[in-house]
Amino acid sequence: MQTVINDHDWITAYFLPPHTPGLSPVEGVWSLLRRSCRTNTAFTDPDHLIGALRRGLRQLQYRSGIIDSCLAATGLTLTTAHRQGQ
Repeated sequence: MQTVINDHDWITAYFLPPHTPGLSPVEGVWSLLRRSCRTNTAFTDPDHLIGALRRGLRQLQYRSGIIDSCLAATGLTLTTAHRQGQ
């Protein structure tokens, strides 16, 4: 991977420690799911759990403000090469 990064000057890589839950927006999403779709539920089988998680993720999918807050909680910023809508 280091060779690919070195061969392409347009790639900017930031190396993080192996486990950094404070820098992962996904941790915020899992926290939301734990407090919503998994609360007080005894799952009967893996399919029951997977269905509950999918419903929870589907509900979050349309609430971009919540997803944005998970990113904001990390202190990181999202940067792109171009802005959408242009």
